[in-house]
Amino acid sequence: MSSKKNSSKKTISNSIKTTTKLSNSFNLFLNSKSKTENPYNKIVLFSSFLLLVIGIYFLSVFHNDFEQLSSDKASTALGYTFITIATGLFVFKASFFIFKAYNYFKYKPIDSVTDEELPTVTVIVPAYNEGKQVWDTLMSITNSDYPKHKLQVISIDDGSKDDTWDWMLDAKSKLGDQIEIYQQPENQGKRHALYRGFNLGTGDIYVTIDSDSIVTEETLRNLVSPFMVDEQCGAVAGNIRVLNNKKDMLPKMLDVSFVMSFEFVRSAESNLNSVLCTPGALAAYRSTAVHKCLPEWINQKFMGQPSDIGEDRAMTNMILKQGKHVLFQKNAVAYTNVPDQYLGLYKMFIRWGRSNVRESLEMAKYVFTNFRATGKAGTRILFISQFLKILMSYPLLISMLFFVIVHPLLFLGSTLVSILIASTFSVLFFTSQYKTTQGIWAYSYSIMYTFALFWITPYAIATANKRGWLTRELTK
Repeated sequence: MSSKKNSSKKTISNSIKTTTKLSNSFNLFLNSKSKTENPYNKIVLFSSFLLLVIGIYFLSVFHNDFEQLSSDKASTALGYTFITIATGLFVFKASFFIFKAYNYFKYKPIDSVTDEELPTVTVIVPAYNEGKQVWDTLMSITNSDYPKHKLQVISIDDGSKDDTWDWMLDAKSKLGDQIEIYQQPENQGKRHALYRGFNLGTGDIYVTIDSDSIVTEETLRNLVSPFMVDEQCGAVAGNIRVLNNKKDMLPKMLDVSFVMSFEFVRSAESNLNSVLCTPGALAAYRSTAVHKCLPEWINQKFMGQPSDIGEDRAMTNMILKQGKHVLFQKNAVAYTNVPDQYLGLYKMFIRWGRSNVRESLEMAKYVFTNFRATGKAGTRILFISQFLKILMSYPLLISMLFFVIVHPLLFLGSTLVSILIASTFSVLFFTSQYKTTQGIWAYSYSIMYTFALFWITPYAIATANKRGWLTRELTK
């Protein structure tokens, strides 16, 4: 009996040494300065600042034209209506920003509970055409500082056409009983892979992690601790950073965008117990809340078509509808890969946009009902802000095109100055959080989004009924 215990201790010790080396290498990667940075990055940054300077110049030259244009519009009924609506929207946006800032400053992540208090957890990792990355993901999960007897790790290959399954088998051979691996008979989509995992899971809490994401050692325990502190907590969103941000400009831009989206926006939403989307890259759900809506979730349809996108937003929506709290944990971090080419980027945004349209319509059905005992007002304000973005999408697009035709240089100047003002907050926020100059990519990101991705929301609205993951075919 003692020899078995000694053998077990040696196995665990060797596993810890191996995973500790992996963790140290990962931390070194995250904190290192890349020697392979794309040489075009500096050109893009320089061009961004040049455009902003040009924008300031154009606005200074044509500001009288702007005043005249505003005066001319105000003299007509249509123009007066437009100015009134625009002013109202600006006041709402400014007030909403102050509202978010107030809730951001009140937000505090929940500290990890003790090992004894931690719940049993099932981590589900769906994978499709991920190659070696799924191996790295599974290794990072099993390296977590989480009681092994309370941790179940399930990975499901969703009919991959590459060597993903081979890497999962290799991970299984190294990790043994620490993980369970399954293979779908054919590609059925991420939602169905997660559904299988939910039905196989035995934990009190389900954690979903994308197969192209890496978690830190403290991530799991920090992610699930809110469930033990807040009995009404139904789901928790993790904090997502970009893994492949060492070389190419798009991942660098998205990293700054993610920090704003998670550490500012979701922090504010969390203080209202109403995070609107728990990301697929890292999220946790109370198992009872999941099973309460699981049949509706797996059979969800939009305009008669099965929903094969937006599974994370849909699950969040259904749990909010139950009256549960949905929180954000800044101290639960996952690093995920993002597209590094425009083609992959806009396809990802279209998928997110369609999901946002669908789930906003679903949220509209319950958000003004008595869905929760307390704290409904904050959720409703968040919904109104989201819905206004959709509602005003086409009017703003038409106004923009009209402005471009009437006075293109004035449009360029006013738009770039607006970008300068708005993005400076993102730069300052990122810099205050991470003490690095990488926040300056916020300027480039805003310019790119304004001029190269402005069409995403209108297109997503017009094609909201379309199916398809869109980015999957890029890996074939």
